[in-house]
Amino acid sequence: MTEARPFTPDWVSPPGDTIEDLLEEHEWTKAEFAERIGFTPKYVNDLVKGRAAISADAAGRLSLVLGSTTEFWLSREAQYRAALGHKCT
Repeated sequence: MTEARPFTPDWVSPPGDTIEDLLEEHEWTKAEFAERIGFTPKYVNDLVKGRAAISADAAGRLSLVLGSTTEFWLSREAQYRAALGHKCT
């Protein structure tokens, strides 16, 4: 029997991937989502592409509109940014 190894991917995905998956589930466009969450379409696009970081305010809004907790979104963001910093060194 082979010993199971922990899954340790050598890639990182932005929290925007999760946002896009949830938008698809809800069948919302980014423009519809921007209106629901109270952000500009440009800011939503920057969030999805990983160009804008998820702030505490954004995390709170994401939790209200898409679900999960504020802490989930902040943690997802922190892990993504930490991985980017690690890859750059």
